[in-house]
Amino acid sequence: MIETPMDVLTVFPVRKTKRQKQIFRDAVQAYATSIGYDSRVEQGSLGSRNLVIGNPGQADYLVTAHYDTCARLPIPNYITPCNLWLFLLWQVVLTLLILAVCVLLGLGVGLLTGSGTIGAWSGYLMVWVILALMLIGPANPSNANDNTSGVVTLLEIAKSMPENQRKKVAFVLFDLEEAGLIGSASYRKAHKAQTDRQMVLNLDCIGDGDYLTLFPTKKLRQDRKRLTSLYKACGYFGKKSILVHEKGFAFYPSDQANFPCGVGICALKKAGKTLYLGRIHTKKDTILDRTNVNLLRAALITYICRDAAQ
Repeated sequence: MIETPMDVLTVFPVRKTKRQKQIFRDAVQAYATSIGYDSRVEQGSLGSRNLVIGNPGQADYLVTAHYDTCARLPIPNYITPCNLWLFLLWQVVLTLLILAVCVLLGLGVGLLTGSGTIGAWSGYLMVWVILALMLIGPANPSNANDNTSGVVTLLEIAKSMPENQRKKVAFVLFDLEEAGLIGSASYRKAHKAQTDRQMVLNLDCIGDGDYLTLFPTKKLRQDRKRLTSLYKACGYFGKKSILVHEKGFAFYPSDQANFPCGVGICALKKAGKTLYLGRIHTKKDTILDRTNVNLLRAALITYICRDAAQ
C-alpha cells in the first residue's frame, strides 16, 4: 500500500520479478485512484508492462520514469553525459575489465583441463554470462537513485498537480528500461501520433546530486520555441540548480531517447568541470535527496502550468 510517494522506497524497494512488478503496479494504481486519476496497464514488447496514469490522449506533456530495478554490479556505471572522452574512456575500461576476467577464466580452465579449445570456449561463454548478468542479473536492492527517485518524483508531481491543469499532463511508468529501453519503445510505437507532439519529461536518477540537469533530444534542441520554454523550469536554489544542457556533447542513456521531444532529467555531481553520475547499479545507491524531489516537483508543475496557459 502506498500512502505517500516516499513509501515506494521502503515498501517496494525491488521491482524486478514479474510478481514484484505486479504488486507494485497494483499499489500505484490504487494510489492514483485515491488522488483522483484513472490508470491502466499497457502491454508491450518482451512482456513489458507500462503503467499509464491520466489521459495521454489529450495531454500536451508526459512525465515519465522507469520503475524496473537494475541488476547489481560490482562496480558502478559511471556516466559523464557532458564529456565525450571520459564517457568513452569509461566504456573502454569496462570492456577491458570484462575481457580480462574472461581471459583469465579461459586460461584457468585451459590449464585445468589441458585443452586450449575448452579454455577458449569457456572464456567466450563467460563474456555472454557477464553481459547477461549486467542486464538481467539479480536485482540491486539498493536503488534509491536508480530509479526509485524518478518514480517518487513522478508520483509527487501527479499528487500536487492542480486539478484544473491535470488534463494537460499524463504520467507513464515504463517497464524494462534496464533491459534496453523496451517499455518506452513499446509505448512510442503504440502512441506515435500523440508522442510526435508531446513534450516527454523523463525522470531518471534525480536523487543524488546538486546539478539537476535537463537533456533535450536533438530534435528538441532544434525547436527553439520549445527549447526556450524549458528555461521556465530552471533556476538556482542555494547550492542546487536546475539547468538545461543544450550545447556541446550530450548523451544521457534513458527513455527520453525514444521520443522526438524528449527531455532526460537527472541529478549530477561535479568533479572539477566534469558532471557525472555514479554509485548506481551498486550497493552504494542509497541516496534519495528529498530536496531534489521537492525542487523538481515545484519546477515542473510551474513549467507545465505556465506553458500550458500560453
